[in-house]
Amino acid sequence: MTEPYRARYVVAGVTRQQPPIVVEWAARFAEQFDAVLVCAHVQADHYVVKEHPDGSVESRPIDPDLADWDTAVFDSGLATRIRDQARDAGVQVEFRELAGGIGHALARLAEVLNADMIVVGSRRGGGMRTSMHEFFSGSVAVHLAHRQPRPLVVIPVSPKPQGRLPWEHHP
Repeated sequence: MTEPYRARYVVAGVTRQQPPIVVEWAARFAEQFDAVLVCAHVQADHYVVKEHPDGSVESRPIDPDLADWDTAVFDSGLATRIRDQARDAGVQVEFRELAGGIGHALARLAEVLNADMIVVGSRRGGGMRTSMHEFFSGSVAVHLAHRQPRPLVVIPVSPKPQGRLPWEHHP
């Protein structure tokens, strides 16, 4: 008896500011797994009102004074850029606009899709502001590594080949 066909998915967390290398690697993995690349952008300042069977959500801003109460739509400029980056890999690309905690939202999408893996970029060196944000909100990669069961691939976006790392103590 043959098993029914199951679509395969690679979920990639994407942002408008991240370097292209994250999507390029995610597309490579999707190609190698013969999977659909699902690129997800998470609005951390929104909360989920309703979740759909494909993992997409309807959301509202946490701040009730914001004028835009329509459910967010994936940024068309970002979608075009991602399609261009993934074209060489020849993979199908889908997009999801999510809401809430970034790590939680990506893990939930991967669970709904029964994804084979999650791909995220490492944090960028951003000085004190980035370090404080990481301290208070936690690293998305660390959250995913400890809070969900799927393989996680972290793409280095600004590797530091020499010198001390931000968390290493100075003598």
